[in-house]
This record gives sequence, structure tokens and C-alpha cells, in this order.
Amino acid sequence: MDQKIKRLNNILKSFKRVVIAYSGGLDSTFLLKAAVDALGRENVLAVTARSETYPVSEYRDAVKAAKSIGADHIVVDTDELNIKNFRENPVNRCYYCKKELFKKLIAISNRRRMAYVLDGTNYDDLKDIRHGTKAAIELGIERPLLKAKITKKDIRKFSKILGLPTWDKPSFACLASRFPFNSAIDKEGLKKVDEAESYLRKIGFKQVRVRIHGDIARLEILPADFSKAVKLRDKITSKLRSLGFVYIALDLAGYRTGSMHEAAAIRRRRNPLCRDARRPSAWRIH
Repeated sequence: MDQKIKRLNNILKSFKRVVIAYSGGLDSTFLLKAAVDALGRENVLAVTARSETYPVSEYRDAVKAAKSIGADHIVVDTDELNIKNFRENPVNRCYYCKKELFKKLIAISNRRRMAYVLDGTNYDDLKDIRHGTKAAIELGIERPLLKAKITKKDIRKFSKILGLPTWDKPSFACLASRFPFNSAIDKEGLKKVDEAESYLRKIGFKQVRVRIHGDIARLEILPADFSKAVKLRDKITSKLRSLGFVYIALDLAGYRTGSMHEAAAIRRRRNPLCRDARRPSAWRIH
């Protein structure tokens, strides 16, 4: 672990002045702390993008964590729903979102005379389908955690040692990931999902996803919390129906990342020539 930190420190020092794509999550908060320690506050700028896909609670956490680190932090407004290729929600939706975001960060970097734009991609992300990585590669975004071979488990350990408030924070993905691919993303649906997940966290579900399938809310929670969901089913049903859902379903497979890719994978097996048949490996991080 000491060798990984030394490697990361050397990588960061080679960048000299950086802008960091900062969501306030586990990875970007650790990267921000490491960059401030390696380069000094005056050479690091954290930038958070706000939009309908980004819950207010996450924004507040980001502001609080950046302040605790003592980092220079600014916020930019983004409107992904104005991007047609994002709004229509193809399998590579994240490519269009990340490309727009990274362009904004590069513009900020140029104005501030910063040398590089960084994001919090870590070594474990090699295992996942990450369409946004194509945009990062195209635009020259640097990924120091990946270069240093730092895993998610490492980040949690390092963050706890450093006293970062995010060390045990659950994984989070933007609210657009709650919609099935090729179903349009809209403000109303994003708001429903945000309010539903906020409520479920409030009543004690730490790791949760509310996937939206028309008027059906498919709940993904940890299997250990299934019994709690059954006990609270009347409250959960009442609340989610008040938000506009008609049916509330508990996914027996439990919480997992990227579950919306499962339907596309089934379609690929049934018909290799279908519109979602792009090979996921072509979009993995290299």
C-alpha cells in the first residue's frame, strides 16, 4: 500500500497544476485529497457539475468534503437533457455526457492555466463497462488512480486512514443509470427516482437503486436488507405511489452495478445483430 501511495504521489507531482472532475464520491474525494497533499492547494481546482442527474444530497456532500480538505472548489451547471444522444439513452449514453463535461473542464483548465484535467477512474474500473472512458481517452483526460493501480478497496483503506468522510460512502452512479437503455430520460422521471432513493436511504437502506420501468419502480437493495423491506413494505409502497409509481417491485437478485446492461446482454445472445450488440469489451478501459 505504501508503494501505491508513493507511485500516486509521483504521478500527481508530474502534473504540476490540475483540474479534477469532482463528484464528491469515494474516488474523486480521495483523488482530490491526494492531489492537494502532493501539489498544494493553489495548484488544484475541484470542479463539480450540477444537473438534474445529480441529486442535491450528493452536491451537498461534495461541498462539505471539499471544504474539509481545504480545496479550491467551483461548480458548473450542465444540462445533459439538451444533448439528444444522451436524452434518448442509448447504451453508450455516458460517452456523450462525459464528452460534454470534459470539454467544459478543459476550457476551465485553459482559462486557469492548469496543465491537466484528472478524473477518479480506479484500477477496478477495468472490470466494468465504462462508455465514458472513450471520451476521456479522446480528450486526453488523465487517470492517476488507474495509473497507480489503486483499487476501490485501497481507496477505502486510504480514505479511512486520512479521515475522509467518504471512506465508507456507498457507490453512486448518476440518476440516468436508473432508466432502461433506449427509453427517454426526462426531468420528471429523474425527480421521481431521486425522491424515492432519498426516502429509502432516510429509512435505513444504505445501498439502494430505484430502477424506473414506466410506472414500475424496481428496487435493488442489499439481500441482507430484504427482511427490512418486507417489514416496511406498507410505508415504502405508500411513499413511492405518492411519487407517481403504480407498482413497486423488489428485485430478488439484489443490488448490483450496471444492472441495466443485463437486458442488452440478453438481446445480444438472442440476436447478435441487434442495435445493442456492440461488444462491451470495445468500451472497456485500456
